[in-house]
Amino acid sequence: MAGVSGCLKYSMFFFNFLFWICGTLILALAIWVRVSKDGKEIITSGDAGANPLVAVNMLIAVGAIIMVLGFLGCCGAVKESRCMLLLFFIGLLLILLLQVAAGILGATFKSEYSRLLNETLTEKAKLLTQTTDEAKEFQKAIISFQKEFQCCGLVKGAEDWGNNFSEAQESCKCTDTTGAQCSTHLGNEVNSQTCTSSIKHLFEKNIIIVIGIAFGLAVVEILGLVFSMVLYCQIGSK
Repeated sequence: MAGVSGCLKYSMFFFNFLFWICGTLILALAIWVRVSKDGKEIITSGDAGANPLVAVNMLIAVGAIIMVLGFLGCCGAVKESRCMLLLFFIGLLLILLLQVAAGILGATFKSEYSRLLNETLTEKAKLLTQTTDEAKEFQKAIISFQKEFQCCGLVKGAEDWGNNFSEAQESCKCTDTTGAQCSTHLGNEVNSQTCTSSIKHLFEKNIIIVIGIAFGLAVVEILGLVFSMVLYCQIGSK
């Protein structure tokens, strides 16, 4: 009977050992952020309307799952345990199927995401005319965004700022020498492009990056599935 390939066995071990280390690091970092005072300050220093702990809890779950799968893969390869390898295969297959399902849902509801983004930005635009602490924090973020992406306002352009336009005047200033990207507001040359289009472009760009990462992970996961099943079969044929 054919024996177990040593190369395949230790390649499987090394792959899953790295997998386990990644899971450990993710889990440790997420737990630190979740329970430490400094970590809580970091994640709560942003938008008060968001709940960053949800993302942290998700990272804890992801880290734990990766750790368990890495452990099963390592031990299954070294100990030549068909049971562990089978559990590893099933777990990895479920993750791959979830990724595929998420991708299909993402493609199906793309227009819905666009609508929700528009609604969110329209609602947030109201903060540009307000003077509350929350509004001021949001305004600072938008001013920085306007400077970087050469845009002005969120929905109606410079009009979104209302009586607070003087605060954003410098960041809205149009530097296009041709004037093609400029409009006039209260006697000032401002960028005619709203930041909504820039945010959408940035969002779409990041989505492409996420899709690329997900595709790369899917390839690695498929290789893991193939290696684990080949090793599983080789152990069974000894």
